[in-house]
Amino acid sequence: MPALHPVDIISPFMMNAAGDAGPFPFDLYERKCLAQGDSWFSIGAIPPTLTSSVLAELSLRKSTVMVNCARPGKVLTHMADTSTETMFLRALCGNLAERWDAILISGVGNDVIDAAQAPPTSPPALRLLRTPAELGGPASAAADYVSPTGWVTLAGHISFVFNALVDARDSHAVNRGTPMLFHNYARMQPRDAPAGPGFGPWLSSAFTDFGIPEQDWLALSDVLMQRCDQLLRDLLAARRGADPDCNLHLVDTQSAGLVPALPATQGASNDFANEIHPTRQGYAKLSTVWRTEIEALPGW
Repeated sequence: MPALHPVDIISPFMMNAAGDAGPFPFDLYERKCLAQGDSWFSIGAIPPTLTSSVLAELSLRKSTVMVNCARPGKVLTHMADTSTETMFLRALCGNLAERWDAILISGVGNDVIDAAQAPPTSPPALRLLRTPAELGGPASAAADYVSPTGWVTLAGHISFVFNALVDARDSHAVNRGTPMLFHNYARMQPRDAPAGPGFGPWLSSAFTDFGIPEQDWLALSDVLMQRCDQLLRDLLAARRGADPDCNLHLVDTQSAGLVPALPATQGASNDFANEIHPTRQGYAKLSTVWRTEIEALPGW
């Protein structure tokens, strides 16, 4: 098997540096990629050395540089916002656009977590979870805890921005049809395990606010991640139906075999460093799945 090269990660501000440094020497690499996303691509703990990220653990057969626009807490709904994602859009379809060999996107999971924070006092269409009064008694299945209208609202926002991102890629001749990879999310056990002071926990606190029994937390988390997975698959299928050559891909991180943390634990447990971020070992498992998908792309 050919040797693997750890991916070199740079910030978008290094692409066209001023002074003696000058433009980044992309020609020294066999491949160059653009990444955007949430904490799975950036920082998953305070201090950051407590865990890693997908990109930090990623190695490929060809020497590759990754321009990483990700930062913690990024949600897919905000990725196409030109007022806050200027550097990403400049690199994707603006004056800094390069012909990328692949564009990696990490989102959706944080959108669900963000939506779960909406309090029980919010209108049903503006929160992800149902109140005990709306349930009217014990839930018969974990899906009963999800607000039907709230999920429709969230899915609509994600669908809009997913398509906006693909349209932005295709708006520039340089990157039209460049491989774009999204991913689903591995199973995660809601628990009181923050990523640092003031950073989480997220799901467990939201589930507590809605009076959801702790024994149902993992099943409800599974439901939400499965819905994310199905939504992404439906969005990809729709784009492929309209354009079989759209070059959109789903990295199935649910196949990576991450072992969820034990319930009611704090700190690192199994493959998770905290409630929603894997350990270095967990990210290494995820990066293996990413490598397989990337190296199966045409031209790689």
